Amino acid sequence: MEYPRYGYLLLHGLLKREGLVKNKKRTYRLYTEQGLQVRTKKRKKLRRPRVVMDAPQRVNERWSMDFVSDQLASARRFRVLNVVDDFSREMVGQLVSVSISGQQVSRFLSQLIEERRKPEHIVCDNGTEFTSKAMFFWSKSNDVRLSFIQPGKPTQNAFVESLNGKFRNECLDQNWFRTLDEARYEIEQWQRHYNYERPHSSLNYLPPVEFAKQVA
Repeated sequence: MEYPRYGYLLLHGLLKREGLVKNKKRTYRLYTEQGLQVRTKKRKKLRRPRVVMDAPQRVNERWSMDFVSDQLASARRFRVLNVVDDFSREMVGQLVSVSISGQQVSRFLSQLIEERRKPEHIVCDNGTEFTSKAMFFWSKSNDVRLSFIQPGKPTQNAFVESLNGKFRNECLDQNWFRTLDEARYEIEQWQRHYNYERPHSSLNYLPPVEFAKQVA
């Protein structure tokens, strides 16, 4: 199966866009008959106060960014900087490297805003890469506000936290990377699938790029 971590609703969204199915009940019946149910571990629920984030109203109004770590087959660690548009849920960009400094983050963001209109502000945590002098001067020179969440409160950066979970579950945990170049290739393929093909439940099961076009 090409997407082993997808539930039946996501698979139904993919098949419906291809004109192969219409009825969710039929999709679910086939899904269960083939034994495709995703088995999840029961996790102990932690009681955390809910933080209500203001929802952006347009593309490029607000981005969020955060890091995810993984390792190669050689046990060498690498990092991925994920940048997401909070309105369209589009993965704006992913920077993959063994180590990523504040200067590298600022250069990467400059590349992204050359390809698309810059955001009004970017939400991030208080990591040293984001609070560095390089990021301070980048923010000032590009007139993009950096909005730092409170320490120890990742729920204040919920959009990218949600994306990080999908990325780890559907890409990092499903692949065995021998080299950094191989990791970059597979991650790039996943990003394209996520942006252009993968249905998103909060976007009425449209892929992010298609949703952004409809509301433009």
